[in-house]
Amino acid sequence: MDEIVLTGMQFFGYHGVMPEENVTGGRFVVNARLECDLREAGETDDVSTTVDYGQVYEVVKEVVEGEPKKLIEAVAESIATRLLNKFARVQTVNVEVEKPGAPIPGVFGQVSVKIRRSR
Repeated sequence: MDEIVLTGMQFFGYHGVMPEENVTGGRFVVNARLECDLREAGETDDVSTTVDYGQVYEVVKEVVEGEPKKLIEAVAESIATRLLNKFARVQTVNVEVEKPGAPIPGVFGQVSVKIRRSR
């Protein structure tokens, strides 16, 4: 299966278990891989035969900047569900949500979750 990949999408959201995270917010980074057949788009050079990357970005932005959730797992699930619902050509989505500033005592680079959802 072919893929459309958007990486490093950064947004400011208010997701977290700690009450202060819902007030102060934080940065979230999202990577999305959309599996679909891109042969027709490649052969015809017709934008209507592929998935609009700008619309994918907007879906992700709406979720991350939208209603606060406690878990980044729920953020990832919402992104995956919306992408599958909006884009009929997409058969499988892989979504990674990173939370670079997670309130964990200790030294670490980031916390992230990765999910894979299919039709």
